[in-house]
Amino acid sequence: MDTPDSGLREGEAAVTLPGEPADAALRFIGRIRTPWRERAACPRRGDPEAGPPCRLELDPLWEPALEGLAPGDAVQVLYWMHEARRDLVSQVPRHSGRRTGTFALRSPVRPNPIASSVARILAIDGPVVTLRGLDCLDGTPLLDLKPDHGAAT
Repeated sequence: MDTPDSGLREGEAAVTLPGEPADAALRFIGRIRTPWRERAACPRRGDPEAGPPCRLELDPLWEPALEGLAPGDAVQVLYWMHEARRDLVSQVPRHSGRRTGTFALRSPVRPNPIASSVARILAIDGPVVTLRGLDCLDGTPLLDLKPDHGAAT
């Protein structure tokens, strides 16, 4: 793991993380397949209407949990940004160049790198959901999938 001061942009600050994280256990329910292999290639936000098709490859154990979802539905996809560092308390985003607190950003760099995207389902084939609207790396661990009743249909 990086030391708190390595790889920082001017103005950024990191903390030394205490011990081993032990307050929660997460169960990955599958993997996300996207066209992006490097963080710099990922869009800043996914487009649920015109973004490229991506796939949620769920463990077959969870296939029955997809019952009730259908093509056209909007869903909230929760995922674990497994390649993100976790120690920055302030960051200098490339798009603004201004020092900003981590909790005021959508950056993947956060104490618990959980991300959320609203996506639109294109197809469901067994435990595989094809959708548009993601902004994560190929192979990202999938945490959960929830209907997004607030999205326009």
